[in-house]
Amino acid sequence: MKLSENANQIPVGPFHPLLEEAEYFNLTVEGETVVDIDMDIGWMHRGHEFISEQKTFTQSIFLVERICGICSTSHPLACVHAVEDVDNLEIPERAAYIRTLIGELERIHSHLLWLGLAGHFIGYDTLWMWAWKYREPVLQMFEVISGNRNHYGMMRVGGVARDVDPDRVKALDNILDTVDSKVHMIVKAAMDDPVLKSRLVGVGVLSREDAVAMCAVGPTSRASGVPWDVRKDEPGDAYGMVDFDVIVQNGGGVWDKLVVRLLEILESTRICRQCLEKLKTVKGPILNDVKEISAGEGIGRYEAPRGEVFHYVRTDGSNRAIRHKVRAPSYVNIPTFSASCKGIPIADALITLAAVDPCYCCTERALRVKGEDAGTIDFLTLSREKTERIRREIHG
Repeated sequence: MKLSENANQIPVGPFHPLLEEAEYFNLTVEGETVVDIDMDIGWMHRGHEFISEQKTFTQSIFLVERICGICSTSHPLACVHAVEDVDNLEIPERAAYIRTLIGELERIHSHLLWLGLAGHFIGYDTLWMWAWKYREPVLQMFEVISGNRNHYGMMRVGGVARDVDPDRVKALDNILDTVDSKVHMIVKAAMDDPVLKSRLVGVGVLSREDAVAMCAVGPTSRASGVPWDVRKDEPGDAYGMVDFDVIVQNGGGVWDKLVVRLLEILESTRICRQCLEKLKTVKGPILNDVKEISAGEGIGRYEAPRGEVFHYVRTDGSNRAIRHKVRAPSYVNIPTFSASCKGIPIADALITLAAVDPCYCCTERALRVKGEDAGTIDFLTLSREKTERIRREIHG
């Protein structure tokens, strides 16, 4: 792309008030208009895929749960789906409803967290306070079910680790009533707010064609008129047994992404209510006794709050994967900035970056660079050598 003499570069990151995690964006601007954007990943690689191949299947579930604190059940669900796919394993019906309940509660808390941050980024701190205050009851539901507000440790190959206490279903229903009423209030207030509309409508538009070409997923694609949702397209767990709608908007801008998430929260409360009702009547085990996993390959998909999470495992008949590959939704959603940010004012660029709800540590990949003279440089080996060198310097 040929730039004029008036073009300037504006670096954003790797550390910036808007970025919860380290990432680097380079904005090319002419005056106040963004004409190009480039991204540099690789600031906080943690090696989950490599580590997983040294762990048992159950240990790997706990590992991938920590890929993302907000999606701390989406990755475990995709992981167990992949392992179960190797042998076409079925799970008990009660376990299916518990998995779906946990997944939808996570969607509610994730969207409310994003809504609060989005309000804060544009100076609407009242929305931030509301969203985060009414996210608290959702975290209370997690604590009632699993004992944890985050990193629930619920998923296992063949089902779930813990049952939902029948004596607590009524209490969960009551908390969900509170969440439902407050969320309806927030949705109505936000969608009717003229200030939000004037600030966000038509900002950072991602066309349907660009969303498809760039393989965008989740609310990022559905806000551009692409009705892709793993929960409907490939229903697993209890998604084929509950009633809900896929929310789609056609504008493609930040406002449309906001509306998709707000309306998805209401759909998620519908799903949670159906799951709780079923847990009152559906009895039986919550975990099948899986003795071994055959040699083979499996894929696992799950519609995380940000979009489709994809896990691939290859097994050799032992109790661990010999290859584990993870693709998080942010890995395909973040590059859409190259389309949605061009031609917009600098003031709109950061809220456009935030609109896909990016998780930057989910995009990290290890690299090997081949040099003509130096041969192959393995950054994993270099990292280990540096860690060992620092350890010797500290401890002698």
